[in-house]
Amino acid sequence: MKFDLHVHSCFSKDSNADLDDILEHATKNGLDGFAICDHDSTKGGIECVKRAKEIGSKQIVIPGLEVTSSKGHILVLGVSELIEPGLSPEETIEKARAQGAVVVIPHPFKLTSHGIGYLEGLKADAVEVLNSRCMTDGPNKKAHKAAEDMGFTMVGGSDAHEAQMIGRCYAEIDASERSVEAVLDAIREGKTSAHGKKTPFMFVIKQFFAGQKKKIGKRIGI
Repeated sequence: MKFDLHVHSCFSKDSNADLDDILEHATKNGLDGFAICDHDSTKGGIECVKRAKEIGSKQIVIPGLEVTSSKGHILVLGVSELIEPGLSPEETIEKARAQGAVVVIPHPFKLTSHGIGYLEGLKADAVEVLNSRCMTDGPNKKAHKAAEDMGFTMVGGSDAHEAQMIGRCYAEIDASERSVEAVLDAIREGKTSAHGKKTPFMFVIKQFFAGQKKKIGKRIGI
């Protein structure tokens, strides 16, 4: 099955992607499911699970979040409670484990996007070795080599901040059945492979400025 394990919704501070649009484009772009991983918020994932049921979508929605640890971003999949930002990577992972969640290190060597910068010693379930918003090949290649050398499971994610770009990078997951738990178990067991391609440059620029506008609007109360 094809899963995009790194999607942002309008509940992220830098995205305006509507939940219905995300569900629609996930199906249109050939996905079986995806994970909503908003910045330091679980609301988008929880609401998208509800919305998928309301409209009868066949998409398997994994509730998650992208935690801002003290050293960089960490994806937590299958989570219901917020993990506070600013903790060390080790503390963040420990909190995720307490919820029975899956831990993925996203874009580890993309330092302009709060990549953590290393993998050594991290007790993660997987590493994002393909991120579609990396505009050069270097960060993804470095992530792939490091994950391979250290024996990490490899996955892909679009890091989409608008619905059209969902599924540009994704993970093929050999799950035993169509359920969130089966998908998470397959990631834990290393039954994945990463695939995909870059987000077109103009979409990245568009997403960046839209995100900045949203952030500024929140700061000034509009």
